[in-house]
Amino acid sequence: MMIWREITPFLVRMFDQYPIVTVTGPRQSGKTTLCRSTFPYLKYVNLEAPDQRHFAETDPRGFLSKLGDGAILDEIQRVPELLSYLQVLVDESGRNGQFVLTGSEQFELSKSIRQSLAGRTALLRLLPFTLDERRQAGAADEVDEILFSGCYPRIHDQGLDPSQALGDYFETYIERDVRRIGDIRNLASFQRFVRLCAGRVGQLVNLSSLGADAGVSHTTVRQWLTILESSYIVFQLSPYHANIRKRLVKSPKLYFYDVGLASFLIGIEHAGQLSTHPLRGALFENTVVAEILKHRLNRGRRPNLSFYRDVRGLECDVLHRVGERVCAIEVKAGATVTSGFFDALNRVADVVPDITGKAVVYGGVDRQSRSAGEVFSLARLGNALDEFDVEGRLG
Repeated sequence: MMIWREITPFLVRMFDQYPIVTVTGPRQSGKTTLCRSTFPYLKYVNLEAPDQRHFAETDPRGFLSKLGDGAILDEIQRVPELLSYLQVLVDESGRNGQFVLTGSEQFELSKSIRQSLAGRTALLRLLPFTLDERRQAGAADEVDEILFSGCYPRIHDQGLDPSQALGDYFETYIERDVRRIGDIRNLASFQRFVRLCAGRVGQLVNLSSLGADAGVSHTTVRQWLTILESSYIVFQLSPYHANIRKRLVKSPKLYFYDVGLASFLIGIEHAGQLSTHPLRGALFENTVVAEILKHRLNRGRRPNLSFYRDVRGLECDVLHRVGERVCAIEVKAGATVTSGFFDALNRVADVVPDITGKAVVYGGVDRQSRSAGEVFSLARLGNALDEFDVEGRLG
């Protein structure tokens, strides 16, 4: 079953405007399927294949000469030296729409591209399914099922058992990538560290605390976090900073790109365990933040997301900026709307300029319009974000 990906129109538009388009993202986020289905007429080469990689490494000009007018080059980070030869090739032809590159490593690949392909490639990030894409694949919208199974496409395309699939993902992809990206001497300690990170989703990053619990130095924690970010496992949400008369926290908050992987890492084996789990609220928040991030990236926009927290504890989970407008979003995992949902949002709106929308994403199913703002379900978050994009407000 082919799932239409929300990023497709942006991908097509960028291919028409640049000689090269580069699509990065986590392993198993659907990059290859997206590119091959969008550009079926382009030759496809997987650089994970030893023979293709050897050909590209030892005879780059000969390798490229076999590709005709263009190609999809999968996992380009495996042969980074090929980028310089691509630069010469596209400069000589002077045409747009020649090559599509994919890669699963964020920082090193971006660095190589900036050095070799500056101005010649559009950069796109494809994350796992959005909730709308997940629904296309036949997955349920029940909150605990979302938190348990996450959004990796293969789980839903092929009806895989999430625990088995995510366990395999962790063992094969993460361990293989981190061995290549970073010098991890103690893999068992690193595995423990990743699980500790999963237990801290939605919390402020505290390098010393993480290091103490993992039994490593805070310097090592910083290095390991960089590896997890480079592999598209975790991301950090920046705190809001502005010239306002409030003392604001300066540490970012930690989230996983896929909530299902975070659930697996904290030991969740079936959706029924989540209803009373102490981290259910944090996992729900992780889902909302990741969904807003996907909404931005799929439309070719910078994330422009932050959170607000001052030293006295006043907090807003997400400040979502679109142009000069800001939507303040609070996340509540409970299924019952209470009168206090908007208390913190109203106080933050008094402090942060440009807030034109206030919303609460909750664990229920009904949408409600209140005088203070909108309340809507996790399943309809995408629709609400579309509204804000167009109207600058919700409701």
